Amino acid sequence: MPLHHPDRSGKKGVSFAMSTERAPQEPTRGMPPSMRPRFSLVVPIFNEEEVLPTTYARVKRVMENTGERFEVIFVDDGSRDGSRQLLDELSHNDRQVRALHFSRNFGHQTAITAGLDYARGEAIIVLDGDLQDPPELIPDMIERWREGFDVVYAKRTARQGESLFKRWSAALFYRLLRFLTDVDIPMDTGDFRLIDRKVSDTLKTLTERSRFIRGLVAWTGFRQTAVEYVREPRLMGQPKYSLGKMLRLGVDAITAFSDKPLRLALYVGSGLALISLLGLVVLLVVAATTASTASPAWILSLALAFINSVALLTLGILGQYVARIHDEVRHRPLYILDPSPTDGDDDHA
Repeated sequence: MPLHHPDRSGKKGVSFAMSTERAPQEPTRGMPPSMRPRFSLVVPIFNEEEVLPTTYARVKRVMENTGERFEVIFVDDGSRDGSRQLLDELSHNDRQVRALHFSRNFGHQTAITAGLDYARGEAIIVLDGDLQDPPELIPDMIERWREGFDVVYAKRTARQGESLFKRWSAALFYRLLRFLTDVDIPMDTGDFRLIDRKVSDTLKTLTERSRFIRGLVAWTGFRQTAVEYVREPRLMGQPKYSLGKMLRLGVDAITAFSDKPLRLALYVGSGLALISLLGLVVLLVVAATTASTASPAWILSLALAFINSVALLTLGILGQYVARIHDEVRHRPLYILDPSPTDGDDDHA
């Protein structure tokens, strides 16, 4: 459970959220049922100062039109622009807005995790703050949830405003992920989705540190469906997912949900051992049955270089899994919250 450590001056210190018990197990404890929000929106933010006011206005308008009680939880993932100040102003002026601030950048998936930890609604909607995923799709998600679905994910039918490389790499990623993983993760989907409270509570019991939320949601099972949409270009600002971050997310997704790379390394290693043995036999037979004295050293050199490269690749795959084990056993906090001035006010926190 997160602990606030006050000093003797009364100023709150850092809030640590542990990976094994990251947030209060009952975030609505002490809240009268009539005051509990029906829906919680979780919006990760990282350097989105330019688009934040528009995001807030559109989300607010959409949710007010539902006629239901709601809260909006903005999770500031260590922004270095003016996002923190804007979020503090919003949470101070609007009782339906809550702001969580990380002490540094812990990553998009961790920011979503924190929002889910602190969400109090019967259903939680995850929405990126850059408005590429339209908030206007939320009523359709809510309608499918009311029909009995526990997870309603948004499926992209087109990706506007993105480069050919980005579209190609995204398509390759989802298809490779489907081939390699043992979980049926829907293709062409992101983290924009609605999940029922029971799904969120189940996610809280999953303590791995390398988070791939859409994979974890798919792993839980439950009844899931899709609503389709066209992904819009960024309204303003720059994309925050660099190529390196996308590759890291892909590695996390594959190693978290599949051991096929390990089995592939075993198969390749066994096949190369067999080929090498057969090659050695052939060379011995040729040397014994012909008068040729030509040295096969160049052939052996190429074969050794190929085998060694595969061996290094295999070690690299093993290293990824060992690194995950090392990361898990350290039991460091998944994220650390840096309280804002409004965190002590129950009306705004």
